[in-house]
Amino acid sequence: MGIDEYGGGQGPEPEVLVVTTNDVPGYHVREVIGEVFGLTVRSRHVGSQIGAGLKSMVGGELRGLTKTLVQTRNQAMERLVEQARTRGANGVLAFRFDVTEAADVGTEVCAYGTAVVLTRE
Repeated sequence: MGIDEYGGGQGPEPEVLVVTTNDVPGYHVREVIGEVFGLTVRSRHVGSQIGAGLKSMVGGELRGLTKTLVQTRNQAMERLVEQARTRGANGVLAFRFDVTEAADVGTEVCAYGTAVVLTRE
């Protein structure tokens, strides 16, 4: 697997700028729209659970699970961006991920932040 399969994030000129900071240098927050989030729950298939169990006995990275989590986080982020865009935002501040186990059947990933309208200073 290449490095591109292990990452995420936005391209060089996103329609909705998503940042982990509370402000963006060179921009002014004109309007705060409010909290937005993108949520997804993924289950693991039995084969990956068995493989992960065996791998955990000998140590090392669980590449299949890593790839699945990256895809899940990217999907949650895409949903967050779509919600922000739909509500009229062009930015999301204080972006974070929250990851939890969902009733022992899968992993819940929530991407969240504050939707805003940004203008250049």
